[in-house]
Amino acid sequence: MSDASAPAPARAAGPSFGGKWTYAVLAVALLFVLMPFLFWNATWFGRPLTDDQISKSLSDHKHAREIQHALTQLEIRMERNDTSVRRWYPQLVSLASDPLTEIRVTDAWVMGQDTTSEDFHEVLRKMLSDPQPMVQRNAALSLVRFGDDSGHGVIVGMLQPFAMPAPTSGTVRERLKPGDALNPGTLVGHIDSGDRSSSEIRVAVPGTLTAWAVADKSAIAAGRSLLFIAPSNEIVWEALRALYLIGKPEDATAIEPYLRGGEDVPSQVREQARLTLERVRSRSSS
Repeated sequence: MSDASAPAPARAAGPSFGGKWTYAVLAVALLFVLMPFLFWNATWFGRPLTDDQISKSLSDHKHAREIQHALTQLEIRMERNDTSVRRWYPQLVSLASDPLTEIRVTDAWVMGQDTTSEDFHEVLRKMLSDPQPMVQRNAALSLVRFGDDSGHGVIVGMLQPFAMPAPTSGTVRERLKPGDALNPGTLVGHIDSGDRSSSEIRVAVPGTLTAWAVADKSAIAAGRSLLFIAPSNEIVWEALRALYLIGKPEDATAIEPYLRGGEDVPSQVREQARLTLERVRSRSSS
């Protein structure tokens, strides 16, 4: 307990923080609190949008995140069986050919939320031929919801290492090494061409870099396998769940490694592998 009779400590001499200094300190403190909120608010797709905001965002082709936000809000409403969202269905079909990959990726997933739409079903089949693997994967997974196994090959491929082709010819300069985690868009290196120009190597799928197909500072031709990516646990989980519904007996060889997986394979994934393996094997006798 403090002694109430003790003299107050001497106050060090210094500038007063009254007046304009007080407001300056408060302003800085407010920024530290407000800026993270503004950033979160701008990037969080869970913020509800009005119908007018959705219509405006879907037409805002200068800001991809605005379109993604609107698509995510439509997905939420579709899950609630809100039939009013059908007014935007023609725009969802149109966005399947948007030049931005991230828009097509999101769109392919959202269209899987309403399996009563034949327009969605038709365009999702076409998206299986999209040049970007993540668009193909979301289209294949959405088609499963329609009871359509057209994307079976794509889904099985999700369980296997992804061989990324070289985007151009030149000399490889590696930036990341095997074992590094990757997300779509991660910069893993560069390819230098003979005219002193350089192209970035950015991956298209999430996972872990397992190996470079060529040595650092060696030449490679466009289209040749450049590196290999082991699928992320999230990708494996989605693929196993889909194969539980549409898998075939011959898929067992792709599933078995995740049943025997070590500590790097979560127990949830191993259990799903077990269930999926039992289901696909049972189809050989049916």
